[in-house]
Amino acid sequence: MPVIRGAYGYRLIAPGQPLERHDLPPLEPSPDEVVVEVAGCGVCHTDLGFAVEGVPTRHPLPLILGHEIAGRVVAAGEQAADWNGRAVIVPAVIPCGACPACAAGRPTICRRQFMPGNDGDGGFATHVRVPARGLCPVPDRLPKDVSLALLSVVADAVTTPYEAIHRSELSADDVAVFVGVGGIGGFGVQIAAALGAAVVAIDIDPHRLELSSQHGAGLILDAGRFTAKELKAAVRSFAKESGRKGIGLKIFETSGTTQGQSTAFGLLDHGGHLAVVGFTPKKVELRLSNLMAFDATARGNWGCPPQRYPEALALVLEGKVALGPFAEEHPLDDAPAVLEAVAAHTVQRRPVLVPRPHGKDSS
Repeated sequence: MPVIRGAYGYRLIAPGQPLERHDLPPLEPSPDEVVVEVAGCGVCHTDLGFAVEGVPTRHPLPLILGHEIAGRVVAAGEQAADWNGRAVIVPAVIPCGACPACAAGRPTICRRQFMPGNDGDGGFATHVRVPARGLCPVPDRLPKDVSLALLSVVADAVTTPYEAIHRSELSADDVAVFVGVGGIGGFGVQIAAALGAAVVAIDIDPHRLELSSQHGAGLILDAGRFTAKELKAAVRSFAKESGRKGIGLKIFETSGTTQGQSTAFGLLDHGGHLAVVGFTPKKVELRLSNLMAFDATARGNWGCPPQRYPEALALVLEGKVALGPFAEEHPLDDAPAVLEAVAAHTVQRRPVLVPRPHGKDSS
């Protein structure tokens, strides 16, 4: 069995401190593990939570962050030998497959799950060792505008809203509203539009709103220019004019901010469905009785079951969900600066760290 030597990554020592380069010990997979040579790893708001906001990781620090990983298997244990040499996307949440939650069809709440960059070292590295279960195969031939590195964002930014949309039972009869259209929300807009729904995008960033209008949103609203009452009126007017016959709005809170959560909850109508997809450690004050009064539903989702990854990947490979306008590649060695830029909100697109010279084909 090959042992991978010379791997390195950028690990978090303590919240608020810059990421530090770290040489990894030789990586040898156990029988049910693989070692993936990382083509790209997306930088997510969750990474920012760990690195800046003090959200605790389940594995003690220091730890290499990064849970949006795509790459190629370069070493495999004897039970995972069929994966050797294959291009893959690593699920952001890898369930054990055997516990009561997994047996009940709720794998994302598996208490023995493995999340790269949280339960163990993640993808801000040249290589990562992960369980083989749940890996999503990627074709060797990709569309010309899709690289294996960019496909890393499928591991969370695409599949997490895909799962939220699946749970909402969104159809072409519905109106979907996304509050916050950077990262996860931008991909959610595209997925909802691909399913035929009429889509509203709400944000405070004009660039994000314009991008959403080019990729599926039929109405864009700058939350900074409207009161809550005006936003609700605009959304209801759009819903009425859309002619959709679905009962209740399908609302997706994808901003991960307290203001976004308040806005999303305030849009609930009779029979509405609120999906809480974004995360903030801060508290928000809500009139929870609205759920009762409107006979509405609120539901969260922690990632996406690995078995649904191929469906989400297909939307990308078929050109129904674009990655390029929403993500951009950066060299792995720029990881400390990239994370600081994400924290400072000075990057427009989702960064993808690539452990190769920038511009070289990663697929």
